[in-house]
Amino acid sequence: MINRSIAILDFGSQYVQLIARRVRENQVHSLIFSPGASPEELRRQNVIGIILSGGPASTYAAAAPKPHPGIFEMGVPILGICYGMQALCEHLGAKVHAAAQREYGRTALNLTGDDALLRHVPRGTTVWMSHGDIVSGIGDDFVTLARTPSCPHAIVRHTARPLYGMQFHPEVTHTPEGSQILRNFLFDVCGAEPTWNAGSIIDQAVEAIRAKVRPGAQVICGLSGGVDSAVTAALLHRAVPDRLACIFVDNGMLRLNERSRVEAIFRGHFKMDLHVVDAAARFLERLRGVVDPQEKRIRIGHEFIAVFKEEAKRIAHAHYLAQGTLYPDVIESGHSAAGTAANIKLHHNVGGLPAELGFELIEPLRDLFKDEVRMIGELLGLTEEMVWRHPFPGPGLAVRIIGEVTPERLELLRRADQIIIEELVSAGWYRKVAQAFGVLIPVASVGVMGDGRAYQGQSVIAVRFVESTDFMTADWVHIDPNVLARISSRITNEVSGVNRVVYDITSKPPATIEWE
Repeated sequence: MINRSIAILDFGSQYVQLIARRVRENQVHSLIFSPGASPEELRRQNVIGIILSGGPASTYAAAAPKPHPGIFEMGVPILGICYGMQALCEHLGAKVHAAAQREYGRTALNLTGDDALLRHVPRGTTVWMSHGDIVSGIGDDFVTLARTPSCPHAIVRHTARPLYGMQFHPEVTHTPEGSQILRNFLFDVCGAEPTWNAGSIIDQAVEAIRAKVRPGAQVICGLSGGVDSAVTAALLHRAVPDRLACIFVDNGMLRLNERSRVEAIFRGHFKMDLHVVDAAARFLERLRGVVDPQEKRIRIGHEFIAVFKEEAKRIAHAHYLAQGTLYPDVIESGHSAAGTAANIKLHHNVGGLPAELGFELIEPLRDLFKDEVRMIGELLGLTEEMVWRHPFPGPGLAVRIIGEVTPERLELLRRADQIIIEELVSAGWYRKVAQAFGVLIPVASVGVMGDGRAYQGQSVIAVRFVESTDFMTADWVHIDPNVLARISSRITNEVSGVNRVVYDITSKPPATIEWE
C-alpha cells in the first residue's frame, strides 16, 4: 500500500528534516525530495500536497535552485516557506528582491485576511523570521493574508489555486502557532487523514517483508544491541519468524553485560534464532599497538565483516540481509525518494555493511525517523531500556579509549561507563540526555592515594553528556552538578586506576560528539 504523502522539496534548509517530522507528528506521511523533483516522481509517491522548504540562496541568483514548473500544474496544494515562498511567487509573476532591512528572530505577525490555512490562529501572534529577501509586486494573482512590520506580504495565497507562501518558519518552536498552521495545511487544505501511526507502520512493514522474502529463503539480521537493529529484528520476527537468523558479534568492546542482555531479550524473550560469535580475542589482536583513531575504526570494521561473513556461511539458505537503515541516513547519503538529495552530507554505504557480502537487502526502517522507530519498538514489545538506549558507536569502547586498546583499559572504562549510566538513570536524567558516556584518557595525573601522592597507573575519565535532535550538531548538557559529583565520587572510589574525573563542555561543532 502506498501512503498518501506530503512531499517536501529541499532547497538547502537547515530545517528540512524538522518540516518532515512536524508533518509526521500529525500522523501524516512525508517524504523529502530534491528541489527539482518532477510531477511524475511525486505522483509515484501518491503526493497530495507539497511543501517548498527554505534555503540559503536568492531566487534571482544565477545558480539558485528552482522547482520543476510542472508541479504548479498538478492541482495539489503547495505551501512555500521562506525561500520556498519566494520561488513559488517568482514563478507566478511576483518580484523578489533584497529587503531594505533583514529580518532575523522573533517578530510580530498580524493577520489581514481569513483563510482555511489560518483557522484557529489569533489575529496577532509571534513568528520566527530568517531572511534577507522579500516578495513584492504580487499583482492580482495573490492576496495578502498577513504582514509583519518589515514584511508587507508575510503570508500570501493565490486567488484561483491552492498555492500559499509564508516568509516565516512555521516548523520551528519559536513560531508558537506554527504547528496549528501546518495542521490546517495538512487537513483543511490538502485533505490529509491521520493514518501514519505506529500500528499502520508495523502492518505495512510486515506486509512488505512477507512480499519480498521468498519461501524457503532465510533472512540474516545483524544485531548490535542498539534500538535500530533491535526494532529491525523484532519486525522481521513478526513477519517471518521461522525464516530469521540474527547474528550478534561480541567484539570485546561492548558495555558491561551487553552480551547477556541481548541474549536474554532476543533468545530468551522473543525465542529468536540468535547466533552469538565470541570474537573478542580476534579484535583485540587486530588492535594491538594501534593508537591512531582512524586506523582503529578501519581494523575493527574489516574484522567485523570477516567475522560476520564466516558466521553467515553457517546459515543455510541465507539470501537476505536486514539492516536498520533510517530515513535520515538515506537523505544524507543522497538516496532519497527522488534520487540525489539537495544536500549530500555523507558518502558511504547507507546500511553499514558492504554490498559484496552478496545478500539482497531488506531495510524495513528506511522510511522512518528515530522517534518513529522507538514508537514502533515499544509496540513490538521491546523493553524500555532497549528502545530508549543512547546511541553507541559501532567500534564500541575502542573509540572511547585514547591510545592503545588493551583488556585492562577496556575493563576500567567499562566499569566507569556503568557508573555513569547508573547515576544518570537514578537521577532521572537519562531520557533528558541524547548521549552520555565516558572517555578514558590514560595519562598520569597526580593524586592522593592514602597518605601519599601517586602518579603511577592512574588515569583520567572524561564525562560527556550532549543534547541533540539530529546529532549533526550538539550542545553539552547543563546537568545538575550534584549528579556529576556523585559520578566523580563513585568512579574515583570504585574504579581502581582512576584518580580524576573531568566534564567535557565542548559543543559540536567545533568538536565531534565522540572523542575519536
